[in-house]
Amino acid sequence: MSFPIHEHCKKMATKDNEVPWWAAFPEPSSRPDNIEPAGVFALLKEQSTSPGKPRDFLLVDVRRADWTGGTVESSINLPAHSFYTTRKIVYDLCKQAGIKSVIFYCGSSNGRGPRCAAWMQDFINDAGDTSIRSLVLTGGIRGWVKTYEGRRMDGYDAKAWEAS
Repeated sequence: MSFPIHEHCKKMATKDNEVPWWAAFPEPSSRPDNIEPAGVFALLKEQSTSPGKPRDFLLVDVRRADWTGGTVESSINLPAHSFYTTRKIVYDLCKQAGIKSVIFYCGSSNGRGPRCAAWMQDFINDAGDTSIRSLVLTGGIRGWVKTYEGRRMDGYDAKAWEAS
């Protein structure tokens, strides 16, 4: 049995070309706001001290092969390379769960994180929804580790950050 391969997937999988992976998708038009590490730390702390309170934020780590050294506590990993095609299901799940803020990050939040956050905000805007917003974690995971080291991290590996 064979499955059809979408043209954008072929472009993403080609290593010989000079085309960046994101060129297979539309350029985002939104410019999501940033949230500082201290803001995310406060959200995580509030969540841990109010266990019965429904969670209204989602952390999304969009790193792929460089997903080493740990991740911010309770983040889900949705690699940037495949995020665009999953926006609708992420939106639907967030809507059903009462999520108000979807916070994206990558290594430094200079490329993949902001791009995915913008794609998500474009989708939210196109849906006419004002109850959910997309944000970018300032400094990405590197900024988090610089500020908090291993605090509020899952899978923290100090050795992975020694070279950073």
